[in-house]
Parts: sequence; C-alpha cells; structure tokens
Amino acid sequence: MPAVTVENPLTLPKVAASGDAAARPVLAVTTAPSGFEGEGFPVRRAFAGINYKYLDPFIMMDQMGEVEYAAGEPKGTPWHPHRGFETVTYLIDGSFIHQDSNGGGGTIQNGDTQWMTAGSGLLHIEAPPESLVMSGGLFHGLQLWVNLPKADKMMDPRYQDIRGGQVQLLASPDGGALLRVIAGELDGHEGPGITHTPITMIHATVRPGAEVTLPWREDFNGLAYVLAGRGSAGAERRPVHMGQTAVFGAGSSLTVRADEKQDGNTPDLEVVLLGGRPIREPMAHYGPFVMNSQAELKQAFEDFQAGRLGTVPAVHGM
Repeated sequence: MPAVTVENPLTLPKVAASGDAAARPVLAVTTAPSGFEGEGFPVRRAFAGINYKYLDPFIMMDQMGEVEYAAGEPKGTPWHPHRGFETVTYLIDGSFIHQDSNGGGGTIQNGDTQWMTAGSGLLHIEAPPESLVMSGGLFHGLQLWVNLPKADKMMDPRYQDIRGGQVQLLASPDGGALLRVIAGELDGHEGPGITHTPITMIHATVRPGAEVTLPWREDFNGLAYVLAGRGSAGAERRPVHMGQTAVFGAGSSLTVRADEKQDGNTPDLEVVLLGGRPIREPMAHYGPFVMNSQAELKQAFEDFQAGRLGTVPAVHGM
C-alpha cells in the first residue's frame, strides 16, 4: 500500500494552510465495527456511530480488507440494485471487476477508482477476476456512498473509470505527506472525479513523525479515516489508529500527524480525508436505496421488482 506514489514528494506541488487559518477541532473519534458484505468479504464500517449531521452528504463507507486471500477465497457481491446516490470504489491493492445494467463497468486495480452514479436506478455487480480467485492474493479498498440532492436523485446513471495515474499528486511543504486528490479540489488543485454533490476525497500517506495541515473549505464538513498506522488528528493531537474516524468541527484547516513509531507491517500513517457540502434534506435510507421519503423508497422497491431498474445482462464477463 499504496500503488500510486512517487519516490520524492518534494518534486510535487506543495500545499499547506495559511498561518491565520482557523484550526478545526476534533469533535469525536469513533472505532469502526467489523462485519461482512456481499458474498462474505470482510469490511470495517467506518461511519458507524457517527451522527448523520456530521456525515452529510456522505452516507456510509466500508474499508474492504486488508486481507490476504488463499486460492479460491476471493469474494465479491451478487447483482443488486441502487437508486438515489453515488458509489465510489477505491481499490488500493488487488483487482475488482465492475459491471452495471446501464453498460458501465471495467476492471479496477492498484489505485484505480470507479465512480458510479446510480441516479434513477440500475443493477450492478462487483467481483474479483477469475485469475485472482484461482491464485488468491492481497485485497484492500474502500467503498464510499455519496448522497445526491433531491433534484439529482432521478438523473440518468453514469459511470466514471478513474485510473490511479490520473489522480492529482501533491505534497506537504517538507515532503513528509503525499496527498492523492481523487475527487474535488484542494487549494486549487483538482482531482479527476466528477461529482454532482460538491466533495473532496484525498488519500494521504504521512511519514512517521510528519504532520500536515491542509486548507479546508469552511462550507464542507471534515472527516479523517485511518486505513493503516497510528497518529493524531487536530491541533490538539487526538490519538487515532487503524479503523478509527476523526470527526472535525468547524474551521478552515485540518491537521493530521503520524506517530514517530508505526506498526511493523505499516511503515506510514495512511488516512482518507473527506469533506463535502451538506445537502440538508430529509433522507430515507433502506438497503440499496437512498431517497427523501418513505413513499419514494417504496416506489424504488416496486420499480426494482418490476424490472424498471434494469436487467442482468445474459453474459456479464465474470
């Protein structure tokens, strides 16, 4: 971890908060419970226990793995529907095949991202390629759900295939942190992901003992989820470790720092930084559908059962 990196971060554009930026305090640190998804791959529920007013416009995020599969063990999800939001799958290690009933899909691996706007609805499937099932191997990634405002919930579905080499690479002034901007923008540097709901998604690698303070839009919320390693969040240095989420309060900058000593199998602190403009609309969420009312949820289930969200292709390449 991770696949997309550079030998010398000092060659990259530098980004840092101004000296007069208001530091965002850490309101809470939560620990993700573990569970299983799809056909049985292990996940950590990153946002469990966090009040939705601090998550909006994000709905949920699962850390998939990190797991070393033996031959025959890799698993995925069966065909299933979605409506009313976007799914973002960021694959750090391994390989995954995606396909949807709208014609979108492809193989993502080692730093790639697939961004699927479900909108009015579709069916999709995620599964490891046959070669990975046969051989086994390392699998590690994230799936993030981003809400859509009422005006966009019934938009046409869309699929974005974002290669790892397309992400915007930045660094802290001393080179101690490497920043991958997957979507949105950071200090004027834009990532490749096109979002309907304004958000920023960054994967940061922070070297032991290094600290990074980033400018952060005041109209966005702020979340930091630790993929691996240990460190602290906020100017007050609230301790965080793998599987924990730091929830930031208001302000115009946020800070993360890596501990001097990391775990033996984790050389650096790996953290995903998320921010988004809250939608502040009623949300009705059940299973694979995220709408604004119970009546709209009921309609989504009826449309799915009637086949109006698409049909499974006869040959899906799995």
